[in-house]
Amino acid sequence: MTALVTGATGFIGSAVARRLLARGETVRVLARKGGDRRNLEGLDVDIVEGDLRDPEARQAAVKGIASLYHVAADYRLWVRDPAAMYATNVEATRDLLRGAADAGATRIVYTSSVATLGIPKDGSLASEDTPVDLAEMIGPYKRSKYMGEEAVRMLARDEKLPVVIVNPTAPVGPRDVKPTPTGRTVIEAAAGRMPAFVDTGLNLVHVDDCAEGHVLAHDKGVIGERYILGGENLTLQQILQRIAALTGGKAATIKLPHGAILPLAYMAEFAAKIFSSYEPFVTVDGLKLAKKRMFFTHAKAARDLGYTARPTDEALTDAIAWFRLHGALPRL
Repeated sequence: MTALVTGATGFIGSAVARRLLARGETVRVLARKGGDRRNLEGLDVDIVEGDLRDPEARQAAVKGIASLYHVAADYRLWVRDPAAMYATNVEATRDLLRGAADAGATRIVYTSSVATLGIPKDGSLASEDTPVDLAEMIGPYKRSKYMGEEAVRMLARDEKLPVVIVNPTAPVGPRDVKPTPTGRTVIEAAAGRMPAFVDTGLNLVHVDDCAEGHVLAHDKGVIGERYILGGENLTLQQILQRIAALTGGKAATIKLPHGAILPLAYMAEFAAKIFSSYEPFVTVDGLKLAKKRMFFTHAKAARDLGYTARPTDEALTDAIAWFRLHGALPRL
């Protein structure tokens, strides 16, 4: 029995592939030609080479599979060509899931994001049922993931595809090779390059707990349902304080208003348009998102799947150790 994992060269996908291998499954991955495959080194996986938007590559990838973990997504808070993001996160996702079902997959886990969920205005924790609509989605990434999840829900409802949806919060831990925006924050803070912060908040989850949540959703999830895979809710100031305590550094003490950073975001995006290799550290959409505290509850996954999450300090410790080992931070 073969499980296909898309996005296995990435952060969450590689953790999912490792978890499946650890429980004795045969794992196939879809990987782009010429892409960064460091997260596949040493893994006994069958690699199908190709892009998610390539019909022939998708057909080869799903042949004979019993299950699909569709983790891959175009995840960028700033993008030069939004059309490419929609093509990957919506159209290719829909085609892949249909192809997997046609090929005989009896279980599909689709990795969405908490970016598709609503945020309560009263400051309470968001859940899978917090109302939201497309008009509230800020930026191409959030809009494309919202539209992609809606397409998947329709496939489960109207075409009876055996799909379970998971909504990870902000993953932290080893093998963040890109790194993700959260990983970049960990690097900058651990290196002592973040003396200031804005009033925002995140829910952090260890990437390996997130991977375990995927497997639990495969085994125990209800078709068509979605499950938040989260950990601890922390303000950005608290996250920076935790990192300072773990590294022996100095915690940020300067609180900046969002408006003070907005000109820097515009300048960073302007530079990114000129220099193709430059990716802005701060973006306009990112600042708009930061005005809300992204706090969530994973009570449903805990109750229905048996999901658990380890303390955030373990996730941050593992992330910092991995970044040191791989040269993103100075070794001690």
